[in-house]
Amino acid sequence: MQTDTSLKSKPRQMFRLYSYIKPYWGSFAAGMLFLVLSSLAGLTIPYLLGQLVDYGAKDHLPEAINRVGLLLLAVLCGQAILSFFRVTLFVNVTEKTLSALRQDVYNHLIRLPMSFFMRRKIGELNSHISADISLLQETLATTLAEFIRNMITFAGAFVLLLTTSLKLALFVLLVFPVILAIGLLFGRYIRKFAGDAQGKLAEANNILEETLQGILSVKAFANEFFEMKRYRRKVMEGADIGMKNGKFKGVFTSMLLLCGFGAIVAVIWKGALLVATGEMNSAGALISFVVYAAFIGGSITELAEVYTQMQKSMGATRHLFEILDEEPEPLTDTTGIVPQHILDGTILFRNVSFNYPTRPDQQVLDDVSFSVNANQKVALVGHSGAGKSTIAALLLRLYDPANGNIYFGGRNIRHVPYSELRSQIALVPQEVFLFAASIRDNIAYGNPGASDEEILTAAQQANAWDFIRHFPEGIETMVGDRGVQLSGGQRQRIAIARALLKNPRILILDEATSALDAESEQLVQGALNNLMQGRTSIIIAHRLSTIREADRIIVIDKGKVAEEGTHHQLIDKEGGIYRSLNALQVQS
Repeated sequence: MQTDTSLKSKPRQMFRLYSYIKPYWGSFAAGMLFLVLSSLAGLTIPYLLGQLVDYGAKDHLPEAINRVGLLLLAVLCGQAILSFFRVTLFVNVTEKTLSALRQDVYNHLIRLPMSFFMRRKIGELNSHISADISLLQETLATTLAEFIRNMITFAGAFVLLLTTSLKLALFVLLVFPVILAIGLLFGRYIRKFAGDAQGKLAEANNILEETLQGILSVKAFANEFFEMKRYRRKVMEGADIGMKNGKFKGVFTSMLLLCGFGAIVAVIWKGALLVATGEMNSAGALISFVVYAAFIGGSITELAEVYTQMQKSMGATRHLFEILDEEPEPLTDTTGIVPQHILDGTILFRNVSFNYPTRPDQQVLDDVSFSVNANQKVALVGHSGAGKSTIAALLLRLYDPANGNIYFGGRNIRHVPYSELRSQIALVPQEVFLFAASIRDNIAYGNPGASDEEILTAAQQANAWDFIRHFPEGIETMVGDRGVQLSGGQRQRIAIARALLKNPRILILDEATSALDAESEQLVQGALNNLMQGRTSIIIAHRLSTIREADRIIVIDKGKVAEEGTHHQLIDKEGGIYRSLNALQVQS
């Protein structure tokens, strides 16, 4: 039953794909007109060839023969001109259509919730956006046109066959059901193998993406040959599927050629007998009939190839529309915030429970409640995996609580639009991601419309200007892929400058200094102190020395709020978790 539903959905996917052509319908219609005219012109060629043979056989004047020959040449030239305009228009429509499709998929993908990206691998998504759309390019530019051209040729040639010789036409008709049955039988296997091969290609691309992103780890662990074997295994699995597909296509093509050319031989044989017995008017009629029959045979063969290509395209559209069918976050491109959505800095967690969608049986937060006043510095501490970073993710509404509610200034987080909420919160993570662009561009990411003066001020306040000005290219220095050309402390200060430029109402620091040496930590901590002034700050820290001056410390243990108070209150608590954590760090 599942297979039937899948098969029924594929034509709908193709029609949905062709809906992207609608804005360019004028050019598409013009291309279709040229396609029809070109196909009809081609149908006159066998008739003219027959006339040429008959005129020569019946001792017509050379002028008459030349007239037919010149007419035949004019038809060929006209068909070539029409084909040029047809191909040009279809390619133009295809490029515009695929450009719109690429943008739609990317725009939709980037608006999907984090739960989607937890389920899917980046390499596979990248493969679907690049490889699958490239596969569709051939379909839209060529396959659709070829399908229509061959259908016109098939229908027109068959009608002309009937008018030329009814007996031979019925004789040819006996071959069609055999070819159709072959196409349907082999098409099912070709579609399956094509889909499997695309899946293996996506898996191989995912390995490639992971390897390049983690190249430092690959080299540090001397795992180059391990990754080579892993990649080779997936590529070879895809190649094996492709070779199986090739065998089916080989048998498919061979049987089509056998049926097609066998039919032509049989037609010439039968036609020669009809001419000999006088049941067919002339040799010219036989020539016309044979060429029309060849047109039909060629059309059927090409339709089979088109069918194979469409099966591959259907697999590609399935992957793309699976992405487009995912529910996106309702984001808005807004430059301002309406007054009722402006955050005052107060935060309230009330009985919040949460588990990640990919791990529904594992409770990450369990009935968590706490409050944060405006402009307070509140630290979240606890063992790894206690749920601290999850609280940060919930504040940014990357996920929604399974139970309970989060409030900003008494307003439920669900009632604040995503974009307006996130535009008032800045996150400085432990592992800073920098784009492969200049330092200026990376700082300006916090506020793309900021002036050069504002960017410079943010860099100075983040203690980043001291190292930036020593680079030969200054703030225009390229940072390399993921900021690889900068040290950890430099990347952190760029991230802090980015957050300063955003000027958030609420600041989240997620282990912002844990991976730094003492000198870098001092510089970064100074920049963080500048950043936290006049803002509500949520500080997630393992290094307790960095949060002693926090207004309040909340200890999270096994997804619950275990302790709460100032540093001095918690350090004096006999048998407390915070006191135990502090003692461990002092001893180390």
